[in-house]
Amino acid sequence: MPRLPRLAGVTAAALALGLLATAPAAGGEPTVSDPHVVAHFDFAAGQTPENIALEPDGSADLTFAGARQVANVTRAGVTRILATLPEVADPDTPNLGAAVVLGIARAYDGTLYVNYATGTRETGIWRIAPGGGTPVQIAQLPSDGLPNGLALDERRGVLYAADSVLGTVWRVPVEGGKPTAWVTGAALDPGKVPPASGFGANGLRLHHGAVWVSNTDAGSVLRVPVQEDGSAGPIQTRATGLVGIDDFGFLERHRDTFLAALLTADQVALVRPDGTRTVVLTRQDGLSNPASVAVRGRTVYVPSSAFFTMQDPNLLLARVHQRDRG
Repeated sequence: MPRLPRLAGVTAAALALGLLATAPAAGGEPTVSDPHVVAHFDFAAGQTPENIALEPDGSADLTFAGARQVANVTRAGVTRILATLPEVADPDTPNLGAAVVLGIARAYDGTLYVNYATGTRETGIWRIAPGGGTPVQIAQLPSDGLPNGLALDERRGVLYAADSVLGTVWRVPVEGGKPTAWVTGAALDPGKVPPASGFGANGLRLHHGAVWVSNTDAGSVLRVPVQEDGSAGPIQTRATGLVGIDDFGFLERHRDTFLAALLTADQVALVRPDGTRTVVLTRQDGLSNPASVAVRGRTVYVPSSAFFTMQDPNLLLARVHQRDRG
């Protein structure tokens, strides 16, 4: 995948800010240890892992953004391509130019859903059958947008997609069909003034009855409650100052505590419910522009995209030690 041309402009600014403002680890809070890279990928072939969904066996389904592929990677690092999104003639994806596959979500039965951004009518949400196969487009999203993070709410039968350019969270029936602009607002918009990258709403997770969204240009994480009727409640800002944030993943035993992938800083930060944070993984651990995070039990998964370093896209695993805090 080519480097992200507009986002590259913020790299120097992010590094100049140095380490995030942090708070010391409190007794009994989660710690991360034993980071190790289990799989290395081919940057020249577009194997730039951008987003992640986990399988019941502990393997990871990754989107290879530049290769337009979805791959399964075991905990031992064995990689198998599950699907390739169709090639698009003359892609014109906002901010990027190239056609890229970004967010991914997994259904209970193993069906995968991915966001495909092309700048053409192929932009939208695509479905992949359990075990892999030929992707099928189930929803068209605006070609002048950039669908990025993706999450599935099987109870309500809907998918949510964060649009980084249009500052929108789209809501789409899981069976496919017309998208609805579920929530919009300035808090989701990309920045307008340099060194803004042009990436607003980015990562997206469902957590405790709400849709959580990161905004890369704002360095923020937002919480949007899902109302009883399925509509969006008021946008709440839950963390700020997360320079270069891409996606994030919640810890299972600590309410509203998450690990944030800080792509431009080559860091993963532990972010507490009060917004304070501590850097827990760095480039010295093997990170190379981390793009997302997933957590299951005591295992942390971090795909590194290498979008800027252009070296060693990989999948890193680490141990998280958690104690219940309620």
